[in-house]
Amino acid sequence: MIFYGVVLVLLLLSFFSDRKKTLKALKIAWKRFTGILPAFVLMLVLVSISLYLLPHELVMKYLGEEDISRGMVIAMLAGSLTLMPGFIVFPLCGILREQGVPYMVLSAFTTTLMMVGVLTLPVEKQYFGIKTALVRNGAGLIIAVIVAVVTGLVFSEVVL
Repeated sequence: MIFYGVVLVLLLLSFFSDRKKTLKALKIAWKRFTGILPAFVLMLVLVSISLYLLPHELVMKYLGEEDISRGMVIAMLAGSLTLMPGFIVFPLCGILREQGVPYMVLSAFTTTLMMVGVLTLPVEKQYFGIKTALVRNGAGLIIAVIVAVVTGLVFSEVVL
């Protein structure tokens, strides 16, 4: 709610500062929002149906706290192999969190999803060369592990 309040105040300041530019920006934002909305709703529906069809026990067996290392590896593999926009990933992670998936596993998934691209490797190889593409993906994988472990420490899911 605080975020919405801050945005509203800033929008009003912008409006009173320059109505024309603010209205133009709002029209552009609305156009982009309506353009992305169908894809967002479709992906959200597909993800929701998939999660509904997957038994809770199965999700918890492979991603739950029973074996957090295994869950992290599975999440990192899934994240590395998946092409999904962030606006779908974060609601998906919220749903998985409500089912009990640890923050550490969700962190591993989202970080690899954004930083490691197995499916995009051929394109990267073509433009940047194989060495650069492999180094970038390897660095993304290492960073994902570090981020996941730090997340686990912060949320007391792992103790050193």
